[in-house]
Amino acid sequence: MPKSKRNKAVTLSKTKKKGREHKENIVNSIREAAENYESVYVFTYENMRNLKFLEFRTQLKSSSRFFLGSNKVMQVALGRSVSDEIKPGLYKVSKFLRGDCGLCFTNLPKEEVQRLFNEHEDYDFARTGSMATEKVELKEGPLDQFTHEMEPFLRKQGMPVRLNKGVVELVSDFVVCEEGKPLSPESARILRLLDIKMATFRLHLVCRWSSEEFEAYQGQEDSDSEAS
Repeated sequence: MPKSKRNKAVTLSKTKKKGREHKENIVNSIREAAENYESVYVFTYENMRNLKFLEFRTQLKSSSRFFLGSNKVMQVALGRSVSDEIKPGLYKVSKFLRGDCGLCFTNLPKEEVQRLFNEHEDYDFARTGSMATEKVELKEGPLDQFTHEMEPFLRKQGMPVRLNKGVVELVSDFVVCEEGKPLSPESARILRLLDIKMATFRLHLVCRWSSEEFEAYQGQEDSDSEAS
């Protein structure tokens, strides 16, 4: 009997990793962008959604270029001190590359950049581990939004349900999530079924550099003093 390919062992050491060449390409791309665009911003993000971010990038494609990735690689590209910065004052930008952040190189006026970033918000379903933004509680009784076929699935999520004449029914009150507490996998699934979106994808500008000036935005004073 032929051996099943599904059970074939795979040596992880043979898988390709993003090595030195990949990092050098990013460094070169960032340095090229620094030459071609008038200003660069550091931005942070909350509840990253790749599709939503791609839409935002596409919207600004003709005037801007974005980079997300290793903060250390981006710091190396810009320069981490006066001695190795690629343009005067750019090392200050590196000081703000920490946590969940990225770079935006652009030719847009700063007022337009600020408006676009401040206005960009997208709501989505929260993922496991996210903090609940409100308490969601279902009361005892029929759950008309669910079909009878869903009763076994709901029970697996910990909901005290039963079928009553073909209608899904809660036999007691049930708390899906508590405000300020992390969502369990079951809670996240139930919220999705209830069409309750608790995650907001936002972008926040941290600082801006151009050949004329460098500025840190409100709430970044501590980092600004380190960069000066």
